[in-house]
Amino acid sequence: MPTEAASGVVTIGWLQLALASGFILLTGALTYAVGARLEKDLAVAALRTYLQLLALGFVLRWVFANDYPLIVLAILGLMMLTATRIILGRAPDAPAGLFGSTLLAMALTGVTVTFAVTGLVVGVRPWWRAQYVIPIAGMVIGNSMTGIALVLERVFADLDARRDAILALTALGATPWEAARDSVRSAIRAGLIPTINSMAAVGIVFIPGMMTGQVLAGVDPLVAAPYQIVVMLMVSAATALGAVSAVLLSFRRRFSAEGVYLERGRR
Repeated sequence: MPTEAASGVVTIGWLQLALASGFILLTGALTYAVGARLEKDLAVAALRTYLQLLALGFVLRWVFANDYPLIVLAILGLMMLTATRIILGRAPDAPAGLFGSTLLAMALTGVTVTFAVTGLVVGVRPWWRAQYVIPIAGMVIGNSMTGIALVLERVFADLDARRDAILALTALGATPWEAARDSVRSAIRAGLIPTINSMAAVGIVFIPGMMTGQVLAGVDPLVAAPYQIVVMLMVSAATALGAVSAVLLSFRRRFSAEGVYLERGRR
């Protein structure tokens, strides 16, 4: 049976984790029954969930015990590098050479929003306190990663779909920004819609992770709610800043130095 720690939190042991694995077995059985052929993907994803989160627990325990600024900054750098690689893997239509601009957009978002929240809103002292900085940075980087991946995938797909119109506009003397502006706006809207929907539904349709975790840990719900409000507003800013900066830094690569749109055969 689960045990209750001194802090009042009910701890989950190996037996409870094994029981929870029944959920993934049920999911696999359902996908097998309908012929979706996702059993292998589900098994690999579940295994990675176990290994990565347990490894994260050990790493964070060590980081919290050795609370040094260089360690915290190194972890943030690793998170942003990994997020950048994931983003580019999800945007198959994106041109080559976007690693630097995507990393810059991710760094701009991760550093600015994370330390604005920890330093100005929460007032963490010292500024590198890992217990606050790393979890908040994880939420900022994770959500901005999703937003950036969406806008990059959408903007380059939309540019290709509007190829004839863009070629006509540039032939008439339009700049790359004037020709691509509609695609950029459409991509940014697509990247922000999931965040807007979450903000509209929070507290009514679902209780988000930060508040759920604090309530399960025994925190007064009226204390947990302001933290969750900060997180939701932080996520919206991170998604918007990441999406806008990434698309503005990258859309120009679909055009030549002379401002000519590069069709598939000329890329």
